[in-house]
Amino acid sequence: MLARSWSENVEYKDPMMQSSGREELSALVDGVHAQFPEFQFRLIGTPDGFSEFTRLSWELGPSDGEAPIAGSDVVRVDDDGRIMQVLGFLDRMPSQAGVQQ
Repeated sequence: MLARSWSENVEYKDPMMQSSGREELSALVDGVHAQFPEFQFRLIGTPDGFSEFTRLSWELGPSDGEAPIAGSDVVRVDDDGRIMQVLGFLDRMPSQAGVQQ
């Protein structure tokens, strides 16, 4: 999925982590899954955008409960429609529950 949907030189940045390239992004995703094995990402609302930019909101939590983590991202795509940059903003974070800040 990374090769199909993400640019080879993709950059990801949020207040807690960053990555450059598909390999680092894959390691970042693996780390989130390891820290929150029972959590799932869910889209909130409808993404909107213009030109090569899209903004969207999401939440991360158990599939059958309230999500303790939520955020908004601005995504930039290249000419081939692959994601080349993500700027993440954390809207809601627990002060505990194993989340490192």
